[in-house]
Amino acid sequence: MPEVQTVFAEYGDKYEASHPMTIQQRKALHAIKLCRTSAMGGHMDECPECGFQRPSYNSCRNRHCPKCQTLLKERWIENQSFDLLNIQYFHVVFTVPAELDPLFLSNQEKLYRLLFSCAAETLTQLAWDKKYLGAQIGCIEVLHTWGQNLHFHPHIHCIVPGGGLNKIGQWVPSRKKFFIPVKVLSRMFRGKFLAALKTMDLDFCGSAKQYEDPRDFLNLIDRCYNKEWVAYCKPPFRDSSGVIHYLGRYTHRVAISNNRILNVRNGQVTFKWRDYADGRKEKIMTLSAMEFIRRFLLHILPKGFMKIRHYGLLGNRNKTKKLILCKRLTNTPIRLKEKLPAPQLLQKLIGHDITTCPVCGTLLQHASLPPPLVS
Repeated sequence: MPEVQTVFAEYGDKYEASHPMTIQQRKALHAIKLCRTSAMGGHMDECPECGFQRPSYNSCRNRHCPKCQTLLKERWIENQSFDLLNIQYFHVVFTVPAELDPLFLSNQEKLYRLLFSCAAETLTQLAWDKKYLGAQIGCIEVLHTWGQNLHFHPHIHCIVPGGGLNKIGQWVPSRKKFFIPVKVLSRMFRGKFLAALKTMDLDFCGSAKQYEDPRDFLNLIDRCYNKEWVAYCKPPFRDSSGVIHYLGRYTHRVAISNNRILNVRNGQVTFKWRDYADGRKEKIMTLSAMEFIRRFLLHILPKGFMKIRHYGLLGNRNKTKKLILCKRLTNTPIRLKEKLPAPQLLQKLIGHDITTCPVCGTLLQHASLPPPLVS
């Protein structure tokens, strides 16, 4: 089946020779191109009884690689499952107008951080208001930068527990529907984001150069103030199992999964996408390989940038005391954290034990397969 790796292997060198790239984009392209190939080295699984042999090549472990996210995702979900409360959860999304895309592309780390902080401050501040909840809440935020057609579309997904702790340590449950009106959310988020944006030291390069003149920049800010920003709340999860299912779909997702790619031939890539503006209809799109790679590389994050963050009651400094109190108040069992060994976690995922021979069941032995020497 064709994959992102297929596109990079066939057309990556040509793209690299003809397009400017950041260091992180170049690293991601090379890692994905070589992932789980002999170039990465690995080991040979061999059965001492029946002679069965199976080569296993190393993963690139790049966080943008479609092949390398499954085990990381399951490990992360395993850790988060110990912190979920026995209540309903909400899924809130914050987006920004497309007019700001050039600034985002020229100032990715600064503006992604701002996106995170403004979303968290908006939720936290409004939740403390007695008109809505009157309590401290927690949330998990996940950054996505793409739409289904791979265009640049930065937005934040938030998982919010349906309730919080008031000032005297009592649990305050939320209503069944989300406790903050989405218009109130979007307008406060817009105000916080644009007020901070005006004071930031920004780079105006690439397509953002059009806003280098302060008058043009302030005109952009005014246009964005005059637009209604989109913030919306999806139907709530009924229980923690629904949250786990959601987390599995969203947290470690990359710009496009391999199962959406239909074919790669004659310098073109054809893939499936869902058009949310047209009733969520599934459609087919064909791009040149160069354009496909360009769009994919738009979503390579800056080095070390954390795309999943925890705030409030779910933040690290609150987990030892406040989260335990929340569990007691919501009748959530307190479980000790256990870390499954990697082979057991893989067995849970794929349904069979990778350490034993698939032919006779004998424990496999391993022999190293070093990567080939580069002349």
